[in-house]
Amino acid sequence: MAEDFAKAVEDGLKLAKRVYLGKDSRTVARRMAPPLMERSTNWYLPSAPMVYAVISDPRMVDNPDMPSYQPYVHGMYDPPALIPLQMMGVNLNVDCYVDTAIIVVAGTWRIHCVMGSRSCDCLIAVPMGNQGSILGVEVDLPTKSYVTELIGEQESKGIGKIARPEDGGFLKPHIFTLTIPQIDGGTNISIKIRWSQMLSYNAGRFSLTVPFCFPEYVTPAIKKISKKEKIELNVNSSVANGILCKATSHPLKEIRRHEGKFSFLYEAEIFKWSNTDFRFSYSVSSGNIFGGILLQSLYDYDQSDMFCIYLFPGSEQNRKVFKKEVVFVVDISESMQGRPLESTKSAISAALSKLSPEDSFNIIAFSNEAFQFSTSMELASKDAIERATAWISMKYTVGGSTNLFIPLEKAADMLSNTRGSIPMIFLVTDGSVEDERNICHWMQKRLTNQGVLCPSIHTFGIGSFCNHYFLRMLAVIGRGEYGAAFDLDSIEVQMNKLFSKGLSTVLANITIDAFDDCEEIEVYSSRVPDLSLESPLTIYGRYQGSFPDNLKVEGILGDLSSFTMDLKIRRAKDIPLDSVLARRQIDLLTAQAWFSENKRLEEKVAKLSIQSCNISEYTRMTLLEKNIMKHFGAWKKKGDPQKIVESEPPEMILLQRLSVGFGDPIATAENIRPGSQEPELPEVAKIFIKTTSNYFGGICNRCCCMGCIRCCSKMNNQCATTLTQLCTALACIGCLHCCSESCCPNQDD
Repeated sequence: MAEDFAKAVEDGLKLAKRVYLGKDSRTVARRMAPPLMERSTNWYLPSAPMVYAVISDPRMVDNPDMPSYQPYVHGMYDPPALIPLQMMGVNLNVDCYVDTAIIVVAGTWRIHCVMGSRSCDCLIAVPMGNQGSILGVEVDLPTKSYVTELIGEQESKGIGKIARPEDGGFLKPHIFTLTIPQIDGGTNISIKIRWSQMLSYNAGRFSLTVPFCFPEYVTPAIKKISKKEKIELNVNSSVANGILCKATSHPLKEIRRHEGKFSFLYEAEIFKWSNTDFRFSYSVSSGNIFGGILLQSLYDYDQSDMFCIYLFPGSEQNRKVFKKEVVFVVDISESMQGRPLESTKSAISAALSKLSPEDSFNIIAFSNEAFQFSTSMELASKDAIERATAWISMKYTVGGSTNLFIPLEKAADMLSNTRGSIPMIFLVTDGSVEDERNICHWMQKRLTNQGVLCPSIHTFGIGSFCNHYFLRMLAVIGRGEYGAAFDLDSIEVQMNKLFSKGLSTVLANITIDAFDDCEEIEVYSSRVPDLSLESPLTIYGRYQGSFPDNLKVEGILGDLSSFTMDLKIRRAKDIPLDSVLARRQIDLLTAQAWFSENKRLEEKVAKLSIQSCNISEYTRMTLLEKNIMKHFGAWKKKGDPQKIVESEPPEMILLQRLSVGFGDPIATAENIRPGSQEPELPEVAKIFIKTTSNYFGGICNRCCCMGCIRCCSKMNNQCATTLTQLCTALACIGCLHCCSESCCPNQDD
């Protein structure tokens, strides 16, 4: 899909050379194409919010202000070409709260490449940073406006107008796209885009990277056009007073600073747009583990208030980490063949190299049966690590079904008698199995009474065929971390992050005293995860009435000594906790709803999704189209604002499902590899293929191609019915001919 997008942009850049923009047109033409060594799929993918003109008919491409002579062109683009639109202005607003950033990009783009008498669809592409989640898109045109909105599953069934798959969805897991239909050439488009993303954390420092690298060809070629770029950054950490700005990619100027908060601003007239991502980092000065509690009063569907408990590992990198006993449970079914398995092998080899000699480990590879590196746990000596690395590197994919219970049981048995160290299981899979709820119940029961340090379970899902909510729930039960890679290119990076988090645990078996005694406090996570040097820990939920005045957190440190700390409570009047935690709440509650098959929890997730504008499994995204008209009454005096009213009720377009789903056991059973699935052909094309698959199939194989099938998919119903009947008739004639020749020869004799 990304390759098709890149090819469409490449075609669009070539097509844009037809547009004459005055004396600078030759300069623009030269900068359209990248250097030969840089021509790859990634070069053409958006590295900042972008808007593209969707061009099927190349004859419409021209300057809407200065029509020029254009050579006649034959044919159409199928799929359409994508011409990047020129950007007239852009504002970036970033609000950082605790460990989450809310991003708003507002910009103006102009359809500079389509005749004023013609119109085209416009594709909006939004790349997002670390664990980004789209929150909404607003589009303003002279006579129309569009806005995305989430609705419940039940309400979506009554919508008759459904968008095509290419009109809205994820180009890649971090790139959201949305198509706005039929906008006239020469129109200025005002767009506001909102998304959230997680801040990265390392050694007491938070880091933020926002995709903000605009290619040179989106800068207007005409130098007289004013180009304003504005960046505003607000940080409200609310976790410590000693905050120190470390680095920034753009020349920001500090405009405000208060206790735990500061603001920066950059605003300038520029010659060309930002050609680097916006990066910013700041440190929270504390060497020791510290934390606190934030409370927020809410007035929503639940009639309850929200709390958030945060724990930070501090910046002390020499802190004692736990002695570990680690078992890697790795899926080697046939679907893992190629990139997934090779990336997994590399990540496990890197994780083994981080173990200290006093740690012990084992590896279990599985498909329909389990294969062990060793019959017992091995000390992480240099020789053992070399043998394990060689063993896993020689493992190839194995056909057959995926059996997850057997390897998990073996791993749990190996770690059942752990003493003086923390036991860990790392599970990596790309598939979904039938008995996932039973596995969760079995693991929950097994871990309930297994001593002070029961195994922590860290899970990692690859691709869209595995049930990510099962893996998330299994991690919750095992007080571990969940990680995922939906894109093959990110498997090794994301897996390394998960392994680093788990292997750097500094505080385990965390308990908070008030949770067990107070029935009016609802904690979303049934078991508190361990605290890692690589990541802060947040525990959140709802409460009714008054919150306890004193809370104490307890746990076990890496040297097996006890840890106790009192938590200070603060009212988060200026922090929107409901927005900051919404994505995590939805994912966690969805996993619990799947596990318990609880309809009330599903409804709760849907309400939370609609309220926070975060996509969920129980809501659908729609595009609301409003037609507006501007009234200029006879009474209007010079300088009076124009009156804008809606001319008719808004039209609602239902987008395709955007959530990840609950896994695909059929694809897992058939060992379909992640990323290898092809988009489903339209119904007319399927009928055409099915009808011509026998006698007429030989002719089709020689004379037809995917271009012909795509052409058939664009036919109206009457034409499709006629063509289907014709093909059926030809197939019947072929069958009769075959029968007369082979089955009933010499019948006349």
